[in-house]
Amino acid sequence: MLNILVINSKGGSGKTTLTTNLAGYYASRSFRTAIIDFDPQGSSLHWLQARPDTKPAIHAANGAPAKGNAHLSSRQSWVPLDMEVLIVDAPAGAGGLLLKELVRKANFIVIPVAPSPIDIRATADFIKDLFLVGGARTSNARIAVVANRVRNRSGTAYASLERFLASLKLPFLTALSDSDVYLQSAEDGVGIFEMDEQTGGRERQEFMPIVRWLDGHFPNRFGVRAEDKQAILEGSRKWAAFRPGNATGRFPAFRPAAGK
Repeated sequence: MLNILVINSKGGSGKTTLTTNLAGYYASRSFRTAIIDFDPQGSSLHWLQARPDTKPAIHAANGAPAKGNAHLSSRQSWVPLDMEVLIVDAPAGAGGLLLKELVRKANFIVIPVAPSPIDIRATADFIKDLFLVGGARTSNARIAVVANRVRNRSGTAYASLERFLASLKLPFLTALSDSDVYLQSAEDGVGIFEMDEQTGGRERQEFMPIVRWLDGHFPNRFGVRAEDKQAILEGSRKWAAFRPGNATGRFPAFRPAAGK
């Protein structure tokens, strides 16, 4: 079973958007697909509840604590063994044993991050925990980052995000726009790959680098080594220490040390 973990400890990073559209992509291509939602809000499960019967079935599993929504908590928490693809929607603030277990089981880890100073700092802290606490340093999982809810690619916030990702030496797959199509997809229980070309064509083009990466076509937008995990960790530490406050409100440019 292919295990894809969508995770960021920062709430509001858009994990459910990635989870549901990845699930829709694989289900539309006749893969036996499942989602397990660890978030107490159950956004991915609500998406599945809205899913039309005419669309390929996606198995729903609830991994949230029982004290959450009573209806969602009553749903089964297991994933059938005959599933071919499992998309894991991790909760905000995942850490400790749960983080270790999620990382241990993952084949791929996708980290969405919004282009704001708060989200960048929080993601830097999370990536440090991912390696130091979650065990990503010694795992075999492939890790990449996706910019999410991007409104202006020429703005200073997005430029700061690109510098941040370059410093981490993680593959930066794509930037997903802050589009109403993703909202419509969430409301209707379908993925962008299940919409007609006129409705979701641009969003599918944005999303394709993610599925190509999952299929084995690894990007190299910054000319860096995705496997250099120590360099990723060091970059995360340096960015976690940055705070805004200079005259421009932008993050300082980070230049990796020679030889990195």
